Amino acid sequence: GIQENPIFALLMREQTQHQYFEEVDTIETETYSLVVFNDEVNTFDFVIQVLQDVCGHSPEQAEQCTLLIHFKGKCAVKSGSWEKMAAMRYRICSAGISAEVL
Repeated sequence: GIQENPIFALLMREQTQHQYFEEVDTIETETYSLVVFNDEVNTFDFVIQVLQDVCGHSPEQAEQCTLLIHFKGKCAVKSGSWEKMAAMRYRICSAGISAEVL
């Protein structure tokens, strides 16, 4: 039958690979970063706690991000879909910390 034909099998494999690459490209273009900015108001401990609560960071991850925020002025603390990053940004900003989705 047609499914036993080697050319048919090759075409199906190429089509499957092509679809896979398209899906990967789509995922990459829909990834946004949640960037938190430094301020002179919030304490290290507070920012660390908010990152754990909102982003699900481990204490070590949250501390590393907070150090980067402090010394570099900003840090991309999470990446994902626009909807998820916007929801996390809202929670972080509600806590009095400056953040943007980029």
